[in-house]
Amino acid sequence: MRLAGKTALITGAARGIGLAFAKAYVAEGARVAIADIDLDRANQAATEIGEAAVAVRMDVADQASIDAGVAHAITDLGQIDILINNAAIFSAAPIAEITRQDYHRVFDINVAGTLFTLQAVTDHMVERGIKGRVINMASQAGRRGESLVATYCASKAAVISLTQSAGLNLIRHGINVNAIAPGVVDGEHWDGVDAFFAKYEGKAPGQKKKEVGDAVPFGRMGTAEDLTGMAVFLASEEAAYIVAQTYNVDGGNWMS
Repeated sequence: MRLAGKTALITGAARGIGLAFAKAYVAEGARVAIADIDLDRANQAATEIGEAAVAVRMDVADQASIDAGVAHAITDLGQIDILINNAAIFSAAPIAEITRQDYHRVFDINVAGTLFTLQAVTDHMVERGIKGRVINMASQAGRRGESLVATYCASKAAVISLTQSAGLNLIRHGINVNAIAPGVVDGEHWDGVDAFFAKYEGKAPGQKKKEVGDAVPFGRMGTAEDLTGMAVFLASEEAAYIVAQTYNVDGGNWMS
């Protein structure tokens, strides 16, 4: 019960990694706001978890939606002690085929969404004197370039940099900002990722997924549950002296 009495807002939490985080936090004693652009699915997730969870509609690409979602979470939970910026999208294309529209969509969600949700929640924390925790979701893609994934890699590199700057700025208020950089994580989103590579690398459906899983030193792709231990740790008092760091949880794919 390392998070007993705490409250958390988790974006993109109606499915996948975000939902796994919500379940892990409730198991550790927290109450959670399941924030997602898909309110029906967020409601389903909250019902599945039980009375410790509430659903909040939030589109992190829209400032009014961020502000309304944060206000809703504060009303339902009383305050926000922990924020996980998990909402993100993936995109892939050769450099010659990247469009401004796709670039703006990826950065509006992955970078601006992270920044302005962090801003809204930490303003609340500072106002109330809450010694809070912010966990941003980066990626091993933010540690290096990839031939067909320029926009996504750049967005996740920006999240790592943003984590460093926000961490240095906010620790004076007692707010710890850190990040998690997953590797390849299995889940429904990988159907879309696999399709991108099938298109641009001429691979059979499922081939890219098998290749990246086999290449992980641990011997398999990660699961959402592989990430929950780090998410609980960074939100706990055990991590009070950790500031502006990004932790790789990737089966050994990247060493830094």
